[in-house]
Amino acid sequence: MALIEVKDLEKIYSDKELQTPALNGVTFEINEGEFVAITGSSGSGKSTLLHILGFLDRQTKGEYRFADKTIDDLSPQEIARVRNKKMGFIFQMFNLLRRTSVLENVKLPLLYSGVKESLWDDMATKAIESVGLSHRLNHHPSQLSGGEQQRVAIARALVNNPQIIFADEPTGNLDSKSGQMIMELLQELNEKSGHTIILITHETYTAQQAQRIIRLHDGKIESDKPVDHRLTADSFTK
Repeated sequence: MALIEVKDLEKIYSDKELQTPALNGVTFEINEGEFVAITGSSGSGKSTLLHILGFLDRQTKGEYRFADKTIDDLSPQEIARVRNKKMGFIFQMFNLLRRTSVLENVKLPLLYSGVKESLWDDMATKAIESVGLSHRLNHHPSQLSGGEQQRVAIARALVNNPQIIFADEPTGNLDSKSGQMIMELLQELNEKSGHTIILITHETYTAQQAQRIIRLHDGKIESDKPVDHRLTADSFTK
């Protein structure tokens, strides 16, 4: 079943008389439970596409449907609710509050969720446990390694049990060992928990750990195909 449907998507940025196309006729579908990498060089349109898929921006032309709804079908309040309840976001820079504990950082999405406050600690603690950081519950981000900070960001993305996780260059600020741990965690979330994952990356090696790669070039889809020789945790233990 298609969770995401994109048809003839275009995005043009306008600045006075200057028009800059970022996406040009992009069409694809992503089924629930897929792990898809969107890749391409800088300026290929992948960040623009992520913003549209995450309801953070609107396309200029074409159609985007998430769970059979377009952004035009939803009020601003409904858009905010979809982002909060259905979508989880992981960013390259972690975006953690520096003077706030791991537990409080992970609880942040619950502030706008409508979930009873009495449940917040339990939900956040379970999300933190799922990324293996129970022993860091009361630490601040400055007391954590880069890999641990990214795992906190993943726990925060998971706390509302979203349908889909958007991971924007999640290994970009990490050393190779920490980056690989994050990718193995994303694979586990996809395979064992059934989360749909869309990974934005410019690294071929990282993209090959998804199930499918959509490659962009100058705002167009250059290729869209399954990964023939997928890299998994088993690949690195042999």
